[in-house]
Amino acid sequence: MTKVLVIQGAGMNMRGKVQLEVFGPTTLEQINEQVKGYAEGLGIDVEIIHSNIEGEVVNALYAAHDGDIDAALINPAGYTTGSGPLRAAIAQVRFPVIEVHASNPTSRGSVSNIQPVSKGSVYGFGVYGYYLALEGVKQMSNGK
Repeated sequence: MTKVLVIQGAGMNMRGKVQLEVFGPTTLEQINEQVKGYAEGLGIDVEIIHSNIEGEVVNALYAAHDGDIDAALINPAGYTTGSGPLRAAIAQVRFPVIEVHASNPTSRGSVSNIQPVSKGSVYGFGVYGYYLALEGVKQMSNGK
């Protein structure tokens, strides 16, 4: 079974609480439940983490690199425009990392510094973007 690490980045714990006009009313817990449902339907095992601390996310990626993870999805949220250790970690892990955003950060003037080191990205499809990314990962895994 394909195993995917799903990383919810800095500020995702505030979804459904602030900036409702941009991100909508869905909470992180609701997003994670939908992601689990999508994964189950695709026959993918997911591990979901959230952290507002970049070093914890970097450590999770490196642990996954040494473990049995086949791919990662990351909604970097507050890390989108960062350029530090997270970007380096994504570039170093042995598996593909897909960047996911429910909204389109480019439409708000943000340019992702994570995208150039990611295998791919899915922007602007709401929570369904996680499904699209998981489907992509499954197709990549089947093509091994």
